[in-house]
Amino acid sequence: MKKATLSSHRILSPSPPSATGTKLTPTPRLLPGCCHGRRRVRSDVPVPCRPRKCNSNLVGARIPRGKVITTARGSSTGELEGHASSRQPPQPCSWGQSSDLLSRIDLDELMKKDEPPLDFPDTLEGFEYAFNEKGQLRHIKTGEPFVFNYREDLHRWNQKRYEALGEIITKYVYELLEKDCNLKKISIPVDATENEPKSFIFMSEDALTNPQKLMVLIHGSGVVRAGQWARRLIINEDLDSGTQIPFIKRAMDEGYGVIVLNPNENYIEVEKPKTHVQSSSDSSDEPAEKRERKDKVSKETKKRRDFYEKYRNPQREKEMMQLYIRENGSPEEHAIYVWDHFIAQSAAENVFFVAHSYGGLAFVELMIQREADVKSKVTAVALTDSVHNVWHQEAGKTVREWMRENCCNWVSSSEPLDTSVESMLPDCPRVSAESTSLDFSLRIGAV
Repeated sequence: MKKATLSSHRILSPSPPSATGTKLTPTPRLLPGCCHGRRRVRSDVPVPCRPRKCNSNLVGARIPRGKVITTARGSSTGELEGHASSRQPPQPCSWGQSSDLLSRIDLDELMKKDEPPLDFPDTLEGFEYAFNEKGQLRHIKTGEPFVFNYREDLHRWNQKRYEALGEIITKYVYELLEKDCNLKKISIPVDATENEPKSFIFMSEDALTNPQKLMVLIHGSGVVRAGQWARRLIINEDLDSGTQIPFIKRAMDEGYGVIVLNPNENYIEVEKPKTHVQSSSDSSDEPAEKRERKDKVSKETKKRRDFYEKYRNPQREKEMMQLYIRENGSPEEHAIYVWDHFIAQSAAENVFFVAHSYGGLAFVELMIQREADVKSKVTAVALTDSVHNVWHQEAGKTVREWMRENCCNWVSSSEPLDTSVESMLPDCPRVSAESTSLDFSLRIGAV
């Protein structure tokens, strides 16, 4: 028999001769790891592999008895673990054992552990929590901090409960901005129609008229909204740690006008309209008997899948669609929009920014897009753990030079406050915030 020629091979122990001294007839084998998984082929006949369906990337060849010769594309040894050295009998494909894996799941047993309804209160009082005089979230009856694992072994339910509380916290902070900080809620876009998706920012009364100083605050990415630095800190620590309120109050006490951006409010969610899907059998030219048989199988399969989905996600949430807010569809767009329509129109001679995490990236993008205007109005920028990157954002030389002179980035570090921290980027200085968490000790106007 003529051997196949391959770039590399491995010889296994040869087959012993028969008692009569003649060669045994080659036994048909499965071609290991190939797309012909359910078809037996003669071992001495080359079988081409269809690359588009073969996931093992093996090149098939003649396979004499006692030898497995394979080449792995991109492999220096030509061997695949579990293939070339395997002497196990061929196994049938798992998907060939059953037409529907769902039929093998004991759903009745699994459904015994349904999660409670995702029906949560819409007020802090309903959750039986309140903020005490120190701004700490505490249980009304026990005085204990918030407990995430309210129900054991129900992580999804606990997470949904946490998110529901977070939405209440967001509204609570909005109220504090208006009542305690005396800020005004300003709708954007400024020329939005009645039915158009809208967002908003917060401003002090003198934000646009203060002739001296204006402070602009930008939070990071995620679930936080205007007035927040970190939801986790608000819930687990206190309001002073997790909100921008201490910054706002001190700025106003020192004669600053204040603008609070809301860069994560980029869209509104509405329920997705239901679309009627017409059954394919309605317009089919198939015989009635065949259509009925297919419909029966389809209905049974759908029933099993729906039942399994009910176990996996017992309370299927509504399908939602996002309607983006004009000219505010991203944090970067939002920063530029607020600059064009508010900050650039302000009377302040000196504008100061405090930007955290992704807010720093949004500021750098603003700087790139409105370089001349920013240079003419902005005096200093305090960044906290900013994630900007002047190379990825393609900031020019003049932008980088301006940032070296006018920006400072306080980063998480155990070093003493304001200790210089090495940076790989040629932009602004990096110094220690004397903290390894988000609870920064930044001072307004430190730069």
